[in-house]
Amino acid sequence: MIKVFVFMLITSFLILSCSENKKGTVDEGNGNSSNLIQVASGEDLIKTNCYVCHSPNSASHDEIIAPPMAAVKMRYGRVYTNKDDFVGALVSWTMDPKPEKSLMKGAIDRFKQMPKQEFKEDDIRKIASYIFDHELEAPEWFAAHAKEMHQTGRMGRGIP
Repeated sequence: MIKVFVFMLITSFLILSCSENKKGTVDEGNGNSSNLIQVASGEDLIKTNCYVCHSPNSASHDEIIAPPMAAVKMRYGRVYTNKDDFVGALVSWTMDPKPEKSLMKGAIDRFKQMPKQEFKEDDIRKIASYIFDHELEAPEWFAAHAKEMHQTGRMGRGIP
């Protein structure tokens, strides 16, 4: 019985230690493995922090509590076409969200002001860089909604 237990324990350890890890590691210190920490990627951070409210899986525009991140990317990308400016604008907004700083006046009217989040600036930069560099998941209804907003001239409430 003990042999079976030891075999299962070793097998479990090997399986878990060989699994692919999407997070990088950083050695903080003298190379001692006890100093290795997990570094979350922008993708991990957006999924665990942003998609809680900005879900790409909402069934309709009426069932969301904040605009989808695809809408944020589209709106900010129209004004900030280079990565540094885009990232800077999203970091500035997230670190100190105020209605007068927002490019998404319609979203504030509908969902109210986003509360200040207690994120590290470096994490927000990773998220904003990820948003700029990648195609984001969007709810099925989003393309039709965005098209309607463009046709009616309501997109951005008159802001470029």
